[in-house]
Amino acid sequence: MFHDVYSDFAAPVYQVMPPYEGGIAIPAHVESSIKEIAQRVSELLGAQVLAIDERGVVLAGSGETGLIGCSFNLIMNQKAFHAFRIPLCLDGWTGEIIIGEPTNGEIISQRLAQALVELVISQTTLHDRLPNQQELKDRFIHELLHDLIKDEGAILRQAKLLRINLASPRAVILIDAADYILGSGSETGALDAWNSLVQRRAQYVVSNVVSFFHLPSDTICAYIGDGEVAVLKASDTKNLVNWVDNPTESDQLSSSWANLTALERAGDALLARLCSDTGASINIGIGRHHPGIWGLARSYQDARAALSLGRRFNGHNQVYCLNRLGMAAFVGIPDEQTKEELATYLLSPLDDEAELLETLSVFFAQDCCPSSTAKELSVHRNTLSYRLDKVTSLTGLDPRRFDDAVQIRLALLLRSPGEHQ
Repeated sequence: MFHDVYSDFAAPVYQVMPPYEGGIAIPAHVESSIKEIAQRVSELLGAQVLAIDERGVVLAGSGETGLIGCSFNLIMNQKAFHAFRIPLCLDGWTGEIIIGEPTNGEIISQRLAQALVELVISQTTLHDRLPNQQELKDRFIHELLHDLIKDEGAILRQAKLLRINLASPRAVILIDAADYILGSGSETGALDAWNSLVQRRAQYVVSNVVSFFHLPSDTICAYIGDGEVAVLKASDTKNLVNWVDNPTESDQLSSSWANLTALERAGDALLARLCSDTGASINIGIGRHHPGIWGLARSYQDARAALSLGRRFNGHNQVYCLNRLGMAAFVGIPDEQTKEELATYLLSPLDDEAELLETLSVFFAQDCCPSSTAKELSVHRNTLSYRLDKVTSLTGLDPRRFDDAVQIRLALLLRSPGEHQ
């Protein structure tokens, strides 16, 4: 029996076989399956089990055998014992499962042993093909953000099965970590090995995000492909308390722009963390909160547009949001409603400042000429300067700077007709 072999012979007695010619190794997933099959068969039959390759080299065994890498034929020559040899084939790899006599004295037949091995192989390979919880979650988030699931009931059912809470108001943080996740690994090894490396790196980024926010149950992260990780971040004040200056003011903002500044601050801190931990170039796009299940897809579109335009015009290692894009937002975003909403947001600090709005209107009508503007308004130039300074203080945009002046002018033109007159 194998029991005698393991106890009577030490591993150094046997010849350790050299690796495959050319250094070609068994795929990692196949090797893992072989070990699992050997262990499972041993448990079911109460017998010692080995798995060998087509050259007769021991690859796996139940328990600590000390025979891994040794020649099974040499073992057979030095100690005679009864054993069943069952063919094994996994993903084109061939070998054998060697089953010794049960240690409890039970008698098993060749037919029973073979049927049991085939059953264990079938169960193991089926399990390997089933997606794990994270893969299911990644797929669901990808389809949700790309608006591929049209049935709201189906979305809620899948979310419940995956233990994803979509009840809280959420905004999408889109992380472009392609430089780290994809890298240049495909040049250094086989495709399977590179795909495995990509998944590990993606999971590392996801784990970092969850750790950063300290809210694993409330920060929903998923790898959505192409080196990008999507975060469905709870965007209410209590979940952004570390980045909100004045919670009272934040809650009074319109819903689609609520806590956007806090989300941007969180994005800035997250960017610094990820760049430090990965040593790679990272970009982040921040989307606004939009109400309802379908609002997540809109938030993703915001983040996607901000990220795409930001990378194009401003480079890498930055956090991008629609309101940070400057003129690019008004030029590059095709959706008119989004541009109108952005215009309203940028000018919202001036809603109760009729005098400042009139001053801006005249200032642009006079081609931004201070002297002619002051004359048209019948005010001193110092008064005009004071008003323009106040516009800058309230909006963060200086009408005397070209880029800022263009943003203000476009925002005035795009703001919904009749609004805040």
